[in-house]
Amino acid sequence: MSARTTVQVGERELSLSNLDKVLYPATGTTKGEVIEYYARIAPVMVPHLTGRCITLKRFPDGVEKEGFFEKRCPKHRPPWLGTAIGPGDRNGDVAYCRMDEAAGLVWAANMAGLELHVPMALSADLESPRAVVFDFDPGAPAAMKECCEIAMLVHEVLAAVNLQGFAKTSGSKGLQLYVPLNTPCTHQQAADFALAVGQVLERQHRERVTTTMAKAVRPGKIFVDWSQNARFKTTIGVYSMRARPEPTCSTPVTWAEVQACAEGGPELRFTWREVLARVEELGDLFAPVLTLQQTLPGG
Repeated sequence: MSARTTVQVGERELSLSNLDKVLYPATGTTKGEVIEYYARIAPVMVPHLTGRCITLKRFPDGVEKEGFFEKRCPKHRPPWLGTAIGPGDRNGDVAYCRMDEAAGLVWAANMAGLELHVPMALSADLESPRAVVFDFDPGAPAAMKECCEIAMLVHEVLAAVNLQGFAKTSGSKGLQLYVPLNTPCTHQQAADFALAVGQVLERQHRERVTTTMAKAVRPGKIFVDWSQNARFKTTIGVYSMRARPEPTCSTPVTWAEVQACAEGGPELRFTWREVLARVEELGDLFAPVLTLQQTLPGG
């Protein structure tokens, strides 16, 4: 039987197991360290998860083995962990886990829920996205530098229509840009806007940008994935770890950092310890996404 450790997280008592189990073999990062990260990042991460239907991607055998998505919140969850009804499947409604407190993140990390995938809408209003998301996905040999170049172009388009956007790394290969709304909007309007902006850039930079999903047209280009705005889609949560060889995280970045990367400066890639240090120094760069009220053109 594996050794268990009991910890107190806020008002909750949790029983943790296998803290020495290595989940990232390339770096030797253990489950205990994953749990430490999620416990320490919780103050800035939880507000971005609260009230939403969270999908976990779990890697119980570590990142070098196949993981699996878990939409339905498991029956063995602790009684205090809330659920929310979200977009269903062929078996009817799905009760997703809610991550409204730090203890929920620690519980998920203890199950090797390395990745948390988050919808744009709150569970209380599934029809209204709180932000528009642009997901910049590089087709090799394009990489983060090219993502940053295209993100800067989108940044300029947004500024022309008086909209602010906030960038974060995906923690994997790409970059994402959120345009906070926090005003009435439909998923269709959000997707239409993201597609329209992408198509403007596609016409101007056909050799560098595509809005077409077909993989065949994407090598060397940045795919501006507007479809992430669909009602049933999720995007990797801000501050979530990723199941990459190293324990990188989806990390908010400044526009100065994006521009520097676009100009050949440091690649935007941060491991969990670097993310904690950034938050200590900079606070939550993504905080305005939760509160800034904006309206799409024609909205």
